[in-house]
Amino acid sequence: MPKKKTGQRKKAEKQRERQKELRNAEKSLAQQPSNFLMECDQCKRTQKNRAFCYFCSSLQRLPVCAQCGKQKCMAKFGDCCIKHSGTNTVGLAMVGAICDFCEAWVCHGTKCLSVHACSCPLRDAECCECKRGVWDQGGRIFKCSYCEKFLCEDDQFEHQASCQQLDSETFKCMSCNRLGQYSCLRCKTCFCEDHVRRKGVKYNKGQPIPCPKCGLETKETKEMSINTRSYEYGRQKVADDYVDDEFSYQEYDFQGAAGFSFGGVKADVIDYESDDSDDEDDDDDDIDEDIDEDELLEEVRQLQLDNEKAGTS
Repeated sequence: MPKKKTGQRKKAEKQRERQKELRNAEKSLAQQPSNFLMECDQCKRTQKNRAFCYFCSSLQRLPVCAQCGKQKCMAKFGDCCIKHSGTNTVGLAMVGAICDFCEAWVCHGTKCLSVHACSCPLRDAECCECKRGVWDQGGRIFKCSYCEKFLCEDDQFEHQASCQQLDSETFKCMSCNRLGQYSCLRCKTCFCEDHVRRKGVKYNKGQPIPCPKCGLETKETKEMSINTRSYEYGRQKVADDYVDDEFSYQEYDFQGAAGFSFGGVKADVIDYESDDSDDEDDDDDDIDEDIDEDELLEEVRQLQLDNEKAGTS
């Protein structure tokens, strides 16, 4: 019978499996060593992991490898290009090259030197908003959570706030008139059940269907809070306190298609029914005034006659 495993052996095996899973797990772009947050030793400004400071161009005292993320090489019998048996190396004694894509140090390990250039996560990193690369700005590079495009640190939040919006005005499929059940947030279009699948391509059951245009994994429209494109014409008039000034824009209307206007001044709407009713009211008022005048004249005449009769008597 095989020997029973001790608790220490079980713990060691679990730890070994856990470390293997961590090494093989896919890291997000923010967790990559080439995109680590670094603070300059001279100017104390935070920036992306670089060989030289972006602001003052000073050399860093403890460089970090862009592939394995280590600051200190402790390999006694490793794959180091420069053998240092019995001693640990730090600083410039540990580095072997500078990556042209991420502008960070790569250690002198044979694996890191031969693998990093082809697998650098910032190889094609260019912000989709401002078109700046790693060498054009000092911040870190991120990926949009919806369209998976590269973003710089300045445009990250602004882009993601407006990314969940389709280019069309409805949720209908771009190829037919049916409701789009799947949406691609990179192409900003919807697809129905038939047009999301390409002819001659086999799809695995249970896996997300890639977009037929760009290849990005599509998601069901009902699972996302996406909006359709809405058009706003002209400027909106802001409700503000009234300003009694002939040079102010208080009486101007900039709503464009919301109302008919002449050169920015809103045209008055003529209500013919109300005008007719106003004319009738004016005529009635004139008749009432005529009746009142006649009554006054009759009363004055009556008073004069009464006075004459009283004088004669």
